[in-house]
Amino acid sequence: MTVTWEDLGWERMAAGVGRCRLPGWDCTAGLVLGADAALVVDAGSSLGEGARLRAAAQRLAGRRVTHLALTHPHFDHVLGAAAFAGAQVYGAVGTDALFAPGGRGREALRADAVAEGLDERGAEEAVDALVRVPHEVCGEWTLDLGGGRQVLLANVGPGHTGHDLAVLVPGDPEVVFCGDLVEESGEPQAGPDAVPSRWPAALDRLLGLGGPRARYVPGHGAVVDAAFVRAQRDALAARFGVSR
Repeated sequence: MTVTWEDLGWERMAAGVGRCRLPGWDCTAGLVLGADAALVVDAGSSLGEGARLRAAAQRLAGRRVTHLALTHPHFDHVLGAAAFAGAQVYGAVGTDALFAPGGRGREALRADAVAEGLDERGAEEAVDALVRVPHEVCGEWTLDLGGGRQVLLANVGPGHTGHDLAVLVPGDPEVVFCGDLVEESGEPQAGPDAVPSRWPAALDRLLGLGGPRARYVPGHGAVVDAAFVRAQRDALAARFGVSR
């Protein structure tokens, strides 16, 4: 029996491209299928959530997940990464240092996860198991997933964090996974690791990559269009006093 995206609660956005909204923090995860490989975008907030995400992605792909792209180093997007054993892991430059054992980045992830409601034991287990990020993107990196499917990883930040990675899937329509540079379900969150003065410019780069007809997938909330991203860019510029 063929499993469809909808059967597993996923939203299909283009041929071989879909996303799901994970429970708890309404974090988006994505899946891009090629003839030879499968790319997951973001890993969920815990080892258990990562394992469930991997299982669903592999049912849809009909093969193991071969690549994992992390849009930014916040707990609800990365703490499930260890569930993707064997996958090649990608992130913006600087992400690997944050995940290094004994570093302040790991402690910040654990503390943030617990403060947001993840149980302490689960947070500690996920942080202890956190994978390194051997493939760091400075500028742009093209992944060939086979069968003519190429995906562009673009280091468009800083903005929401100091390490923001976007994932562009060419096609009709083009799909752009934005991470938390774009949020639909609420006002974009600017924590202590945000770089507000450069956030509007990061959204300008997103719009330049995707163009006016793309579908933009926020880190939280419903899929949006270029007009929404542009309006959020202008609102952030006004909020943080950033001029063009």
